[in-house]
Amino acid sequence: MKDLIQLLRQWLMKFWVPLTIVIVMLGTAISLTVVLLHKQQVTVQIPNLTLRKQKGVQSAPVSVLKKGEHLQILKKSEGWYQIRREDESTGWVAGWLLHRQKPLKTVTPLSETTIVLDPGHGGSDVGSLSTNNKYEKTYTLQLAKRVAKQLRQRGARVIMTRNTDKLVYLAKIPKVAEDNHADMFISFHFDSSPEPNSATGYTSYYYHKNNGSYDLASNINAELSLPLVNKGVEYGDFLVIRDNSVPAVLLENGYMNSKDDFKSIKSKSYQDKIAKAIPVGIQNYLSNQTTTAQ
Repeated sequence: MKDLIQLLRQWLMKFWVPLTIVIVMLGTAISLTVVLLHKQQVTVQIPNLTLRKQKGVQSAPVSVLKKGEHLQILKKSEGWYQIRREDESTGWVAGWLLHRQKPLKTVTPLSETTIVLDPGHGGSDVGSLSTNNKYEKTYTLQLAKRVAKQLRQRGARVIMTRNTDKLVYLAKIPKVAEDNHADMFISFHFDSSPEPNSATGYTSYYYHKNNGSYDLASNINAELSLPLVNKGVEYGDFLVIRDNSVPAVLLENGYMNSKDDFKSIKSKSYQDKIAKAIPVGIQNYLSNQTTTAQ
């Protein structure tokens, strides 16, 4: 027995360095596995999230997730997570809603939508001028931020082409929607007429009619009850909507070089009316799309 113990001691003294390395590596591998497995787990923070058959708000719903459910993430794609529930059933859910902690009054298709907002112009591209030399770029950014706030309050995933006064090259703007696999794109502008104070009103433009752009423009325009002339929905050959494969609209929300229009454009109440109307228009568009699909 003493010989065995002595032999074991000699063996440990001879091989303690490689043995220590093996133990450390094994411990690291186990710890890393535990961390990775934990990262693939998520707990539902808000109730009534829709579980869909495939990724995307247009996919068929299969169930509703409850607050507190523990899920395993199988795959992430385009902002959506493929998950497995404790009963082994699987489906897709909007990833940004899984991580949302602030409660939603109601989870709607709008909550599951990715929307790109484009505040027109920016940086050295100032856009149109008011009669007192105010820049269009200032008010498009103000308005887009108000719209973004309203959409995010309803759960939507919002991506801005710019958040500050910077130049975004025109050709790159449509790519923001396509690269982020957005469900829609909205560009904000304020118009200008050849002669000051010679025009008034707001117009909703589309370019593509068969990809949802016309329907989106129509639904948004129908909700814009503003203190200016509603010039309706029009075809517009603008690059940011022409070169966009997702449903895309461009909103001209009044004339910068009209004194009366500009009073509205710069006012918080006017911008808030637009910001509150747009989510309703989008929700109506999504509801119509779902009805048509059925």
